Amino acid sequence: MSLNVESQHKEEAGKAGFGARYVVILIVLLWATQLTSLVGLISGNAQSAIAIHFHTTKIAWFNQVGLLGGLFATPFVVKAAAMYGKKRVMVVITTLGLVGDLIAALATNYGTLLVGRGVAGFYSASVPLAYALTRDVFPRRLVGPASGFLGGGVGLVALGGPFLSGWLLDDHGFRAALWFLVVGTALALVLLLAFVPESSVRERRAPMDWAGGLLLGGGLTAVVYGIGEGSGWGWTSGRTFLCIGGGIVALIAFVGVERKVAHPMFPISMLGRRRVWATFLATGLVAGAIYAGGIVTNLLILMPRIPGISDGLGWTATKGALVAAPGSILIIGAAVVSGMLARRHDSRLILGIGGALVAAGIALSSQFHYHVSQFIAIGVFSAVGMGMVVSMIPVMVIEAVEPEEQALANGAQGMTQGVVQGLLTQVAFVVLAKDGTVVTGTEFYGDRGFTNGFVLFACVVAFAALLVLLIPKGKRLDEAEAGQAA
Repeated sequence: MSLNVESQHKEEAGKAGFGARYVVILIVLLWATQLTSLVGLISGNAQSAIAIHFHTTKIAWFNQVGLLGGLFATPFVVKAAAMYGKKRVMVVITTLGLVGDLIAALATNYGTLLVGRGVAGFYSASVPLAYALTRDVFPRRLVGPASGFLGGGVGLVALGGPFLSGWLLDDHGFRAALWFLVVGTALALVLLLAFVPESSVRERRAPMDWAGGLLLGGGLTAVVYGIGEGSGWGWTSGRTFLCIGGGIVALIAFVGVERKVAHPMFPISMLGRRRVWATFLATGLVAGAIYAGGIVTNLLILMPRIPGISDGLGWTATKGALVAAPGSILIIGAAVVSGMLARRHDSRLILGIGGALVAAGIALSSQFHYHVSQFIAIGVFSAVGMGMVVSMIPVMVIEAVEPEEQALANGAQGMTQGVVQGLLTQVAFVVLAKDGTVVTGTEFYGDRGFTNGFVLFACVVAFAALLVLLIPKGKRLDEAEAGQAA
């Protein structure tokens, strides 16, 4: 009886609004989740300056190496969080991220810079843990709006991040951007320690499945790395086949190991449920394609215009921020509204409509990407759709799994999204390079390459939107077990 009364009190407290305590927790988790997006935005804007400074044609790895680090670490991170506490593990990997940022900021050559970005990539595994904490520590009726707000926080990053990036890069150079990442990660660490409570939802402690984690993280990393180097090694070379083939063999072995081990890294029973794997597939593909497509847009905007060599627009980062600002506001609004609608309406429908809008926007961008007015007008489709997509991803994972599976499920979804993003980013650079020109060690791209890149991403996002048809109807957010340590 007392438990029912306590639950009722918590529900009534939630109806009064977020409250100061929950607002603070939400802001801290927003910073923790969107720091990864901010890093991606600043890195994307800085990559042209870094490529020119270090005279490298391997600038794709400036972003990719962090993604690989996150992919490798995620299985171990989410499993440890499920057993030892989500906040505790977030603090550990945030500290690692800070070390990596320091190495990158102090780097004097491109190789050391990549090492720093790789170590810093471990921090990206904090994103699924933050979403899992939201399910655990917020009152039930606030879980949907809070999750939607965290997802829609990418709009806040898209609104303020480009201006910050423009100020750093245009006025102080890429070194200032790298040092800002140090400060941002340090701030995330302090805020986590000071304000975020630990979740009481735990999995029973058991020996870590090191074999499963190494096979999964290593296999995914090998596949992404092999595809990334395929154009340089040659697609028919032995090294390409060895790397990609070895990664695939490792992933197949992972499935076999997980079926036999007493305490698997990712329970096959969870991954085998149609609602779970279909949710991972649809959300991972649509979000991975959207974020990978942003790299093509950044290159188009910031690469210089050099007749016969480069068809970039040559905008400053600040100009790009001004042009993107209206769309960023739309992302935030669409995300918040979608998070509230998900309590009463089918999240699959919201995700599908959002994906269709993004696909339409990218398709239009393939033909109209030359003037400010075109970017603003077309951006309406993409921005509204993106707000719907990013807010639905954490909601759909909550609807698909039980509370004790939340950290593992968020990790699996994040890995799916990361693999898609990594593979499509590499494919995009291959597409761009077919119409590219190398001058003094730096590769520049022509208009046909940008057009083909947009067409590629429009097709992938449209296909992903159709995949929501694979997801069976299940619990709505209001019916899922969530809130106040579930």
